[in-house]
Amino acid sequence: RLKKKYPNMTNYRWHSIKLLENDDDISEKYPIDVSDIQNSKYESEIINQRYDFISEIIDEVMVNKAKKSRLTDKADNILIHRIWGIPVFLLIMALVFFLTFTVGDWLKSYFEHWIEMFSAAVSSGLDFLSVSALAHSLIVDGIIAGVGSILTFLPNIFILFVALAFLEDSGYMARIAFVMDKLLRKIGLSGRSFVPMLIGFGCSVPAIMSTRTLASERDRKMTILLTPFMSCSAKLPIYALFTYAFFPKYKVLVMIGLYFTGIITGILYALILKKTAFKGEPVPFVMELPNYRLPSPKSVMQLIWEKAKDFITKAFTIIFLATIVIWFLQTFDVRLNVVTDSKDSLLALIGGLIAPVFAPLGFNDWRISTALITGFTAKESVVSTLTVLLGGDTALLGTMFSTKTALVFLVFTLLYTPCVAAIASVRREMGTKKAAFMVAAIQCLIAWSVAFLVHLVLKLI
Repeated sequence: RLKKKYPNMTNYRWHSIKLLENDDDISEKYPIDVSDIQNSKYESEIINQRYDFISEIIDEVMVNKAKKSRLTDKADNILIHRIWGIPVFLLIMALVFFLTFTVGDWLKSYFEHWIEMFSAAVSSGLDFLSVSALAHSLIVDGIIAGVGSILTFLPNIFILFVALAFLEDSGYMARIAFVMDKLLRKIGLSGRSFVPMLIGFGCSVPAIMSTRTLASERDRKMTILLTPFMSCSAKLPIYALFTYAFFPKYKVLVMIGLYFTGIITGILYALILKKTAFKGEPVPFVMELPNYRLPSPKSVMQLIWEKAKDFITKAFTIIFLATIVIWFLQTFDVRLNVVTDSKDSLLALIGGLIAPVFAPLGFNDWRISTALITGFTAKESVVSTLTVLLGGDTALLGTMFSTKTALVFLVFTLLYTPCVAAIASVRREMGTKKAAFMVAAIQCLIAWSVAFLVHLVLKLI
C-alpha cells in the first residue's frame, strides 16, 4: 500500500511498522488506512521481536550472568508461560483463599471466645451496678454484639493482606499483569489495568486511586468502572458468616466461586462497555519485569498494620455508630415507645418499604433489606446489623434464609453498590456526580439481575 501511494518513500518496512503502531507523526505525514489489519497481534509481535533482539544482544555481550537472573528466568518459564501462566495464578489465588478461611477461621475461634468472655463480663458488671434494662440492651446486645461480630473476622482479613503483600513485594504482581495482558485485551483493556483490579481484592478505594498510573484516559475510566466488581476485603465477614452457617463443608469452594463470579460479571460488563461507551483499542503494554525477591518483613508488617488499623478504626467509628442507630430504630416505634416485638419498630417500618424489591430474589424479610441498606455505609455493617437484629445469636440466620436464598444473598452482596467511600473515590477520579451515581445505580441493577438469575436456576434444580 505504501509503495503504491508513496513510490518515492525510503525504508518502507520502518514506516509500515510505525503505521501499525499508530504512530501519530507518521500517520499524519503519510495518511493511509490500515484499520483492517491493525490489531493487538501486530503490537504483540512487534514488542516481542524487539525484546528478542535485545535478549540476543545481552546474550552476546554479557560474560557473567548473575545467579539471581538465572533463577528468575527459570521461574518465569512457568509463572509467565503463555499456557500455564493463568492456571498457576488461579492456583495461587485459590491457595490464598484457602489459607484465609482455614488458618483465619482457626484464629477467629479464639477471637470469638475472647469477645464472648468480654460480653459476659460487661453484662455481669452492668447487672451488679443495677443498670436499666434499656441501657443493658444497648451496650451488650447493640454495641458489643455489633462491633464484636466484625472484630472476630480480623484474623481472616489479616491472612488475606499478608498474602497480597507477599505477592506484591515478591515481584509476582508485575508478572500477573503481563500474563493477563492478552486476556484483558479481548475485553478492551491492557495488562496494566489488572494491577488496580487485584488491589481491589483488598479495598476498592486505593484500587480506584491507583488507576492514575494508567496512561490512557479511556483505559483509566473503564478500569474504575470494573474495579468494584472485584470483591473487597470488607465483604469477607459477610461471606464467612454465611458460608460457616450454610455451607460449612464447602465454604472454601463457595468462597472461590463468589470471587470468580465477581470477575466473570466484570468481564461481561467490560464487553458491553467496549461495544458502547468505550469503543477503541487499549494502549500497548510494555513493562520491565523485576527480579524475584523475598518481601521485606518491615514493609509487609507496615502494610498489614495499616490495613488492620483501617479495619479497627472503621469498626469503632462507622460500625459503632451504625449499631447504635440500628439498635435505636429496632427498639422504639414511631411514638418512641419501647416495643416488645421488633416487627412493630421504626426499623421494621423502614425495611418493610424496601423489602418488596428483594421478594423476587427469594427474601422478603424487612431485616434483610435493612442490613443491605446499612451496607452502603460499610459492607461490614451488613453483618453487624444482622447480629444486632438477631440479638447476637447468628445461629438464628436459618430462620431468615434457606440454603438457596443464602446463596442468592451472597451473590447480591458480592455485586451490589460499593461503599460510600468507594463511590466518593469514583466521583473524585471521574470528576462528576453523574459518574458516581451511574456506578451506584448500574451495580445495583446488575447485582439484582444476576441474583435473580441465580434464584431462577436454583429453583429449577
